[in-house]
Amino acid sequence: MLMVRIEIGTVFHFYAKASVAAIQIQAGELSVGDTIMIEGPSTTITMEVSSLQIEHMSVQKATAGQSVGIKVPDRAREGDKVYRIEPTP
Repeated sequence: MLMVRIEIGTVFHFYAKASVAAIQIQAGELSVGDTIMIEGPSTTITMEVSSLQIEHMSVQKATAGQSVGIKVPDRAREGDKVYRIEPTP
């Protein structure tokens, strides 16, 4: 099955102790259960979103204009692009 990457945002901070990436959603939306890819010059993370937080409150979905925190399995860096991965129709 072919997959398509849709750019939805950018990492603007990484909290190393908590392993949380702070992401500014710039287009579309991001929901719990979505598969995302975080990619940059020295970053490649592909993962399923297990939780989203806005201002330390758990949410199911974030939309363009919102900033969210997500737990990531590896270091993300400021400026990394965030893509939602979807099967092609």
